[in-house]
Amino acid sequence: MRRVAVFLLSALLTVAVPAAPLDPDIASDAVPPLGGLLDQWQTVGTETGLVASQLMNTALGLIGVPYRMGGNSAETGFDCSGFVRYVYANTLGLVLPRRAAQQAQTTIPIAKSDLRPGDLVFFNTMRRAFSHVGIYLGDGKFIHAPSKGDRVKISDMNDRYWARRFNGARRVDAAETSLPLAH
Repeated sequence: MRRVAVFLLSALLTVAVPAAPLDPDIASDAVPPLGGLLDQWQTVGTETGLVASQLMNTALGLIGVPYRMGGNSAETGFDCSGFVRYVYANTLGLVLPRRAAQQAQTTIPIAKSDLRPGDLVFFNTMRRAFSHVGIYLGDGKFIHAPSKGDRVKISDMNDRYWARRFNGARRVDAAETSLPLAH
């Protein structure tokens, strides 16, 4: 069932954006039941635009990549901020800062109620503000590189762990920030 959901997500979000191949054996364990998220993604192209669809396609293509402290590539693994940086650089050509707290500083604060797919969500996981970051997918779900021994996966912001540590949401707007472009 989960493999079918991953396949359907990939098919729905296919755009001209290269992404790492999805390993169905790993991804089947990493993708939670999707519920209304699948329906929401079907309308992303018209509601939030092609950019959000491209970001989500790239991010979803990385499900199953192992966590690696300081990691910033699909080949060797990601930490949370390396994952977000990679997705934005390889999808939009925007280079976000390397650390989660720096990513929070260079992006635009938004209310949790204003979250749209592609926005950044931050959490206090190390007793300091903005110590963890992920990419919002919609329906309360986000994708991230969680921690040592884990892999890039989708989590629910309403789960007790994440809800208690939610630190804020930010939007990446190249027009309003001075983010460099990837070469």
